[in-house]
Amino acid sequence: MDSGLAAQLAGFREARRELEASVLPLATSVDGRRFSFQASLFGLALQPGGYVVLEDGGIARLGQVITLDLDQLSTELMLPVNADGIPGNRSQVPIRYARGEGVILEGDFAPFHDMTVRPARGAEVQAWLERSAPSGAKLPLGEMASLTDVPALADAGGFNRHTFLCGQSGSGKTYSLGVILERLLTETDLRLVILDPNSDFVRLGTVRGGTNPALAGRYRQAARGVTVLSADAPGERRLRIHAAEIDPATQAAVLRLDPIADREEYATLAGLLARHDRSALEALPDSEEPEARRLAMRVRNLGVGRFTVWAPGEAGSVLDTVHDEGTRCVVIDLGSLPAREEQSLIAAAVLGDLWRRRHERKPVLIVIDEAHNVCPANPPDQLTAQAAEHTIRIAAEGRKFGLYLLVSPQKIAENVLTQADNLVLMRLNSLADTAFTQGVFSFVPPSLIDRAVTFHQGEALIAGKISPQPALLRFGARISEEGGADVPATWAHAR
Repeated sequence: MDSGLAAQLAGFREARRELEASVLPLATSVDGRRFSFQASLFGLALQPGGYVVLEDGGIARLGQVITLDLDQLSTELMLPVNADGIPGNRSQVPIRYARGEGVILEGDFAPFHDMTVRPARGAEVQAWLERSAPSGAKLPLGEMASLTDVPALADAGGFNRHTFLCGQSGSGKTYSLGVILERLLTETDLRLVILDPNSDFVRLGTVRGGTNPALAGRYRQAARGVTVLSADAPGERRLRIHAAEIDPATQAAVLRLDPIADREEYATLAGLLARHDRSALEALPDSEEPEARRLAMRVRNLGVGRFTVWAPGEAGSVLDTVHDEGTRCVVIDLGSLPAREEQSLIAAAVLGDLWRRRHERKPVLIVIDEAHNVCPANPPDQLTAQAAEHTIRIAAEGRKFGLYLLVSPQKIAENVLTQADNLVLMRLNSLADTAFTQGVFSFVPPSLIDRAVTFHQGEALIAGKISPQPALLRFGARISEEGGADVPATWAHAR
């Protein structure tokens, strides 16, 4: 490159750098609630979801950045004379800077112009969190993503709304759900019923090694009320149900009976249920009716009688445990059952029974992990459709009876998703998934949902009643041991 041209280029870059560095961090608001701002790209410490202090003449306001974009404007610049005495040319110079918008969280809610903007210090944000926190229990989920050592607190009372937790595989979703459940156990009296398809929470009552002794002792006290029901557990901890406890619609679904296509057998089933105080499945062998014999053949052909969940001659069942007021948390280990039909049967029976007893108005958080197995958008069979129907009904009307949902992940019945007022969003790899989430959770700024594609493992956005102002956080450490585990990737090691 010609030395004169190189010198002019260097002068151009230096002049542009000085101009870009001179952009002042200033904010303006026309309504006192929202603000727009500009800032230099040099040393930029602002980010969407982060907190800022707006200052002018001793007046300070705390705000949160919602959007942050790159912008530019052009100005004409006369380049300096070079070393050879050749005058510089006039040139249009693009000046790049940061531009964004935010909301005022605290302070004088009056319009303003050209207040300076700086990142808020951790102590300032923590003081605001303490001042604005509701009077009820607070759940320490971890720490704020942009502020080290500032605890991220969720409002425990917000779980009286339905909550949706979603994230890509590997985002830390199950681990983070465990953190939420542990904090609910230690900080509240809310009862929990957990449908656990992958056996991830079967050790929820066991404290992991290395836990702070004071915290471990407190958790052990709370975990005394945790009961885990598994197919292979002995005695009262065996996951079981009596056929007579199952409602007629679910009994028909077990037998894959359609009220129209199988009208004769369906009518026989209804008649047996009307005449007996026991399950139709138990009454079939004693009946001489031809249709009852056909039903008995259906039971044999479907293998229903061989379900491991039946409890002939045993006292108690999963439904008794769910409604036992002395049991604080019930983990229903669906993953321990050998067949998908049995998993769907237990899920449908538990959800249906909770709905039937809704008028008791006993608050309970119904946690459905891997919810696409329980209430998928397109149920593959009648039993799953029964479970999905109960979930949709609870989502639509359960809150007024004290039935609250916490479901994970996506690809579930849309009527369940649209009733959720709380969002816990972890990493998403797909722009289509972020767009879908924006459409369902329109109360969350889209720019913050967009950040999910940049999250690391364990990072999340929480919003809704559990966090009236959306917050970015990193989940803290688990107290209890994890039940499930990934398959070791030893096959990928170099040979």
